[in-house]
Amino acid sequence: MWRTVRLSAQITMSSIRNFSALVQNKALINGSWVDSSTCATFDVKNPASGEVITSVPDMTVEDAQKAIKAAKDAFESKEWRSLTGKDRSNLLKKWHKLIEQHTEEIAEIMTAESGKPIAESKGEIIYGNSFVEWFAEEARRIYGEVIPSAVNNREIIVMKQPIGVAALITPWNFPLAMVTRKAASALAAGCTVVVKPSEDTPLTALAVAKLAEDAGIPKGVINVVTTAKAAPIGDLLCKSPDVRGISFTGSTEVGKLLFRNSADGIKRVGLELGGNAPFIVFDSANIEKAIDGAMASKFRNCGQTCVSANRFFVQEGVYDKFVSQLKQRVESLKIGNGKSCDVQIGPLINEMQFNKVSGFVEDARSKNANIVTGGKGLSSLGSLFYAPTIVTDVPPTAKIYTEEVFGPVASIIKFKDEAEAVQKANDTRRGLAGYFYSENLQQVFRVAKRLEVGMVGVNEGIISAAEAPFGGVKESGVGREGSHHGIDEYVDIKYICMGNLKYD
Repeated sequence: MWRTVRLSAQITMSSIRNFSALVQNKALINGSWVDSSTCATFDVKNPASGEVITSVPDMTVEDAQKAIKAAKDAFESKEWRSLTGKDRSNLLKKWHKLIEQHTEEIAEIMTAESGKPIAESKGEIIYGNSFVEWFAEEARRIYGEVIPSAVNNREIIVMKQPIGVAALITPWNFPLAMVTRKAASALAAGCTVVVKPSEDTPLTALAVAKLAEDAGIPKGVINVVTTAKAAPIGDLLCKSPDVRGISFTGSTEVGKLLFRNSADGIKRVGLELGGNAPFIVFDSANIEKAIDGAMASKFRNCGQTCVSANRFFVQEGVYDKFVSQLKQRVESLKIGNGKSCDVQIGPLINEMQFNKVSGFVEDARSKNANIVTGGKGLSSLGSLFYAPTIVTDVPPTAKIYTEEVFGPVASIIKFKDEAEAVQKANDTRRGLAGYFYSENLQQVFRVAKRLEVGMVGVNEGIISAAEAPFGGVKESGVGREGSHHGIDEYVDIKYICMGNLKYD
C-alpha cells in the first residue's frame, strides 16, 4: 500500500510554517494550548537539514500531573463517561475524516520532523488513520456475555468497562500511526488519554490532537505533553495512581524500566518493544518476490521500524543470486532530503542513531565481515545520512548479528537446511516479527508455526494492518494493538452474579 501512494510537489520549511492551524508550538492540556509552567522550550529540528522547524514546550512533572488530572476529570464527567459506543464511534469517525482531509499538511509536517520521504509520510497517514476508522467501528462492538449458571436461580453477566486514564508513550519512527493506534482504541473503549510523544517528532502528534479537538472530542479526553526530559515524566505516568494503563512503543530497555515502575500500582501495561526480525529465503522461494519483500521490509523509513528485517538467512542454493540482485536494487535507491518527491531513503533521525548504525557496521568490518555495498556516511548530503548497506560473511559475534540495528543495514547469513534456518532465526531474546519466502506449502506451515515471533510474514514484507493483532513474544513485549484484541488493553472485565431470582 505504501509503495503505491502518489507523490506531490516538493515542500519547503516556509510552506510548513504557513499551515498555522496544524503546526502547534504549545502542549494540549484540558482543552487548552499551553506553555510549560517554567516557559522552557526545546527545538524540533529537521534531521535532513538540521534546520529548526519550531520550538515546543518542555513540560515539567507538574505540568504532566495537570494533564493526568484533566484526563481523570474528563473520564469521570458526563460528557465522556455517559457517551454510548455509538456516540464515541461518531466522534472517531469525524476525527478520521479530518485526518483524511489534511493528509497533505500532516505529511509535510511529518517529513520535516522525521526525515522520512514524503511518499512514506503519506503512506503512514493512510495506515495510521485506518486505526481511527477501525476503532470507530469497534466502539459499537465491545460485547459482554451471559453465561449459563449451574444454579437455576442465578444469572451470570459479564460486561466490559473502560479502565480509566491511559498514558500513551509514542516513538519517533511512526509519529502519527503510533498515536492513532493507541489513542483510537483507548477512546473507543471509553478511556481518556495522556500522550507523551517523542521529543524528536512532537509536531505530528500535536497536529492530530488539534484535529481531534476540531472533531468535537471533549476537552481533557486527549492531552499531549511535550518534553525533552522523558524519564521523570515517564516515571510519573507509571507511578501515578490516577493512571490505570500504560502503553509504550520503543526500546526493550526502556520498556523493562516502565514495566518495573508500573508494578507497584499493578497497572495494565502494553509494551511493543524492539525486534530482531529474521528474513529467511529458502531455495524454493520466488527470488524476485523475496527481493521486493526485502526492500520493503528492510529499507522503509531508512530501516527505522521495529518490524524491519534485521538478519537475512538465505539458503545456499539461492544465496549468490539473492545477494547479487539485492545489491543492484540497493544501489539504485535515491537518497536525499525527504521533501523531494523522487527520494526513497532519507536521513537517520538523530546523531545517536547515526553513531549506533555506523558503529555496528564498523564492528562487523573489524570482525572480517564483507561490506558488499555502502558501509559509510554520506556527509555530502548531510550529517545524518548513511548509505544503504549490505554485509555478508557476518560472524555470530558481530553486533549486527545479535542486536537490532534500526538502520539501513542488511546482514546476510548463508544456511544449509530448514532446521538450521529456524534454529538461527529463534536464537534471540526478541520475538516481534519474522519473515520467510517459500513456495513449498508444507514448509510454509512448518516454519510459520516454529518461528518464535508474534507476527509472521509469509511471502510478504509488509504485514501491518488495522485488522490484524500487532505485538510480540519473549522480550519484544506484552499485549496486542490493532484488531478487535486492541480494545482488550483498555477494558476491565466485570462479572455480575444476580442471585435469588424467581422465575415462577
